[in-house]
Amino acid sequence: MDIATIVGVLGAIAFIVMAMVMNGELGLYINIPSILIVFGGTIFVALANYTLSQFLGAGKVVVKAFSFKTDAPLDLIDKAVEMADAARKGGFLALEETEIDNRFFRKGIDMLVDGHDAEVVRQTLQKDIDLTYQRHDQGVGIFQAMADTAPAMGMIGTLIGLVAMLANMDDPKAIGPAMAVALLTTLYGAFLANVICLPIAAKLKLRMEEEKLNQELILDGILGIQDGQNPRIIEDLLKNYLAESKRVTDEEE
Repeated sequence: MDIATIVGVLGAIAFIVMAMVMNGELGLYINIPSILIVFGGTIFVALANYTLSQFLGAGKVVVKAFSFKTDAPLDLIDKAVEMADAARKGGFLALEETEIDNRFFRKGIDMLVDGHDAEVVRQTLQKDIDLTYQRHDQGVGIFQAMADTAPAMGMIGTLIGLVAMLANMDDPKAIGPAMAVALLTTLYGAFLANVICLPIAAKLKLRMEEEKLNQELILDGILGIQDGQNPRIIEDLLKNYLAESKRVTDEEE
């Protein structure tokens, strides 16, 4: 569970709601026509930019913004070193029964056990990395499209409300509801874009980059194992993926 995403989004909503309550009844800020214009309009405009399957697939991707466990790079490095040591002692077949939780890592090790050459392993795993990145990028793009569309739908609702207000200037009772639509659609558009869609898009992009970095680390580790490199050399190579502060040497330990 990603606490930062949940606390951030809920905290922002809580402060906005508190401000509304302090300035009057919460019901004053609820307007069904405005909700339909902004939320309904944003969803369907975003849908028009993608296929139905791509758009529905974003629902699965968004889970990663709130609940996604990324393997720690240090754990992956330790596993790669362990695999390299086992392969040097017992050959690639010794890796067959090794327990590996990471699906991508397991796939690469299985290719070594099956005897594929280095270029086939590299191309296959690199293609997997590229396609995974592309799928995740579509999810980011959908929420980014919604973030871009929501303020525009708010402006459309504002114009609709102003037209209705000006058309009923001779009826004071109609001016209030029309003005409410005009103002609340702008509020809803800004809220949907900046409190919901943009944070989700940013967090999905972060998860996407983290997963890609881990997969590239695994790919280098697997190719090093296949090449028969010394486990210490593989460890030093893979530690280049870590931030400088996390590269602990044996002397420092």
